[in-house]
Amino acid sequence: MVGLGIMGSAMSANLLKAGFTVVGFDVVPAARARLRRAGGTPAGSAADVARRCPIVMTSLPSAAALAEVADAIAAVRGRGRIIVETSTLPLADKHAAQRRLARAGMVLLDCPLSGTGAQARTKDLVVFASGPRAAVARCRGVFDGFARAQHWLGAFGDGSKMKFVANLLVAIHNVSAGEAFTLARKAGLDPALVYRVVGDGAGGSRMFSVRGPMMVKNDYADATMKIDVWQKDMKIIAEFAAALDCPTPLFAASAPIYAAARASGHARDDTAAVCAVLGAMAGIKPRRPGARKKARGKTTRRARR
Repeated sequence: MVGLGIMGSAMSANLLKAGFTVVGFDVVPAARARLRRAGGTPAGSAADVARRCPIVMTSLPSAAALAEVADAIAAVRGRGRIIVETSTLPLADKHAAQRRLARAGMVLLDCPLSGTGAQARTKDLVVFASGPRAAVARCRGVFDGFARAQHWLGAFGDGSKMKFVANLLVAIHNVSAGEAFTLARKAGLDPALVYRVVGDGAGGSRMFSVRGPMMVKNDYADATMKIDVWQKDMKIIAEFAAALDCPTPLFAASAPIYAAARASGHARDDTAAVCAVLGAMAGIKPRRPGARKKARGKTTRRARR
């Protein structure tokens, strides 16, 4: 595993639980230390991972990181190695890495993942696999080690296209969940009750279910997708849609809410923090996590007196 951030570390942990030997590298020493504590084997470089593993997975933050890793792996001797690229990156950059690795006799698969960091921890991911079918088939057992489902979508790049479609919906549904909780608070409803009742009906969504608990608590520090990283994904989707001359009005309407969250100090928080932005727009004073519960306790004691 090359890249041991939120997603890569969770995937590695589940692969270890499934009985796989995991050799991993990350430029951050603390990430390598966490892998060792989890039972994995830290490596000194991406090239070192490739020398020791016939299947290499990458979970990377940028196109520049992918180019650097592809060059490092391509320099390692050993034809037939499979590289499984799981990041959300522009297709042009993935195709460039594919060509670089092909010249070295290696196969790059485009396999983005559907799911948040929290879902990754519980093995609730879906693999959008694309590339040579035979190579994807060789990786099915690995996918089963960290994901609940996998789909072969066809030629290289179709996995990323599917991920762009999925993330467009995630962007919209996340903001709509925050908007719904904001309306509920303005109406005097208990957010925890809203989460239980709405989630049980037609108005629920996967993002409402996954990010609703953070919106209820008004606590976004345990990020499963950070706002500043999500801005990268939003830009990729917008440029992909523009290149196809495809209108995305709801997606476009959600973008300023994420930008406002980043500008207001939530850059390192989870994307659920859009709820805090919408709350501020509605004039709702932010509550500290647990403040509502404490306030209720004080009211009860006064009533008993």
